[in-house]
Amino acid sequence: MEDNKELRALISLMDEPDELLFNQVCNRIYTYGFEAIPILEEAWEKSLDDRIQQRIIAIIHDIQQHQIFNELSEWAKFGYNDLLRGFLIVTRYQYPDLNIHEVTRIVGSIIQEVWMELNPNLTPLEKIRVINHVIYDINKFSGNTTNIQSPENFYLKQLLDTKKGNPLSLGMLYILVARSLKIPIYGVDLPKHFVLVFMDEIIENETKEISEEHVLFYLNPFNKGAVFTRNEIELYVRQMKVEHKASYFLPCSNLTIIRRMINGLIETYQLSSNLEKVNGLEDLSRALDV
Repeated sequence: MEDNKELRALISLMDEPDELLFNQVCNRIYTYGFEAIPILEEAWEKSLDDRIQQRIIAIIHDIQQHQIFNELSEWAKFGYNDLLRGFLIVTRYQYPDLNIHEVTRIVGSIIQEVWMELNPNLTPLEKIRVINHVIYDINKFSGNTTNIQSPENFYLKQLLDTKKGNPLSLGMLYILVARSLKIPIYGVDLPKHFVLVFMDEIIENETKEISEEHVLFYLNPFNKGAVFTRNEIELYVRQMKVEHKASYFLPCSNLTIIRRMINGLIETYQLSSNLEKVNGLEDLSRALDV
């Protein structure tokens, strides 16, 4: 209660005209972290002064940004095996009030639907048919072909709300479903495209060197999980006129996937000249520099 009293007193100084003193007030409010947000929002609703409202919005944004940066940094250091958590953290950059329990429940229900259709005797291709049927036929997920450049395509919330996404968000959902069921599907970090690879076994250690002999086939999550071979990747790389790299044929790490998500968001916000988002995401990307 005493803490709330001090916090409310600090927030009452939002009209402080001296910038130096105001910055000191802000720095003290920042120490409260997320705890300060409900009281700041309450103050915003009660204020009729546009300048005070703008100051409060800026403080709330800074607190959220700092929190997300810290969470992503911790994930990159200690929790990168959990792709869903990384996906949720970056989604909360755009949707700070995201209902994580509801999102997790929806993803869990899709996993449950696939699990109900699986049995230990299925071949890798039969498992793919089951996953494709549940994701694309039953749940109606598809590629957003009409608005492919929208940054919203990257966020998990938008994917679950609209059932439309880009190759990366659809691919990440596919990985989450497969890996939760011990099916060895991973991302492949192709230039300007994101596809999946079905390996012959689960990769226990992401830092372990992996060779192509363990690759069974590839999948295109943007095209309803269509199966294809190495030859198509070779053709694609030639058409793109980029340097041939071994990594274009092998699984990439969760860290690489989340970095790609942030970089993709930066590119799309640059297209719409949203410099505030670009700067915020460039700052957030530094959380991955472990």
